[in-house]
Amino acid sequence: MKRLDSQASASSITLEPNDARRLASLCGQFDEHLRLIEQRLDVEIRSRDNCFAVYGSASAAQCATEVLYNLYQQTAHYTELTPEEVHLHLQHSSQSSNRPTNQPTSKEAPMTQTPSTSTSQPADNVESFSVIRTKKGNIKPRGLNQQRYVRSIQTHDVNFGIGPAGTGKTYLAVACAVEALLRDEVERILLVRPAVEAGERLGFLPGDLAQKVDPYLRPLYDALHEMLGFEAVAKLQERNVIEIAPLAYMRGRTLNGAYILLDESQNTTREQMKMFLTRIGFGSTAVITGDMSQVDLPRGVQSGLVHACEVLKNVEEVSFTHFISRDVVRHPIVQSIVDAYDAHEKDD
Repeated sequence: MKRLDSQASASSITLEPNDARRLASLCGQFDEHLRLIEQRLDVEIRSRDNCFAVYGSASAAQCATEVLYNLYQQTAHYTELTPEEVHLHLQHSSQSSNRPTNQPTSKEAPMTQTPSTSTSQPADNVESFSVIRTKKGNIKPRGLNQQRYVRSIQTHDVNFGIGPAGTGKTYLAVACAVEALLRDEVERILLVRPAVEAGERLGFLPGDLAQKVDPYLRPLYDALHEMLGFEAVAKLQERNVIEIAPLAYMRGRTLNGAYILLDESQNTTREQMKMFLTRIGFGSTAVITGDMSQVDLPRGVQSGLVHACEVLKNVEEVSFTHFISRDVVRHPIVQSIVDAYDAHEKDD
């Protein structure tokens, strides 16, 4: 057991209702969730029944109590918490650490805070937000940036989601497209991606147009299959409700009543990006996603995404959501990898 610093602060909470199943889910198998919180926040957690005491620096102890409270709230809606869920809550707590705290309002799981060196009440790490409904299940944006991103998509006709891999920008865009299609808000979904290899030369690919660009659109297909199912996606493709639209073949089209997703937009040229943005018709929503740190264009060719951000930054009808490494929702090491590469590129 870690020896407590003499300067350590204590923060105590009592989670209600006292539900053995929910408490077991909160703690995890062999208390693995509590150990993860201890490791990430450099605190020690002691528990007896539904009472938890957290020891560490004042800020770390308070942050840990907030995480415990929010995770316990989560157990009311999900059978079992996973280490991945705990990891994401820890990320979100660090993002919202500077936000003002509020009293919890849930009647289902109120929290009682006993006197300690930390007197403020824990607050929900993320804002209240309705889920995105798809055929195969509901999807809830994680963290403030993802929530703001989805809100922007729902309220703007042109949206940019910019940030490193693993932040959910493409997955959430596909989810919003599927929801809009199921609600009959749009008539079709167009998947667009520039056919630029990531530092490789694959040569001429066999098959028809769809088969040639399928490898480039595989991440989009994976998301669609997860949300609609393989058979449903195949039928919608046959009816051209879901359409593959290679960027090079977009010129001259006007897209009305469509949800248009341009993925890997950092690999568009300035001319291609302008051409794409001017295809948007009435009743359409466009989402452009990309990662400025992974441009695969020939040396000396400016990315259309970088150029569009400069040109459109003052256009109120266009929304920009910028993700950072803390928004990564993949394995925790991905965040460290992104930070390491960013630091290395700044030193060059």
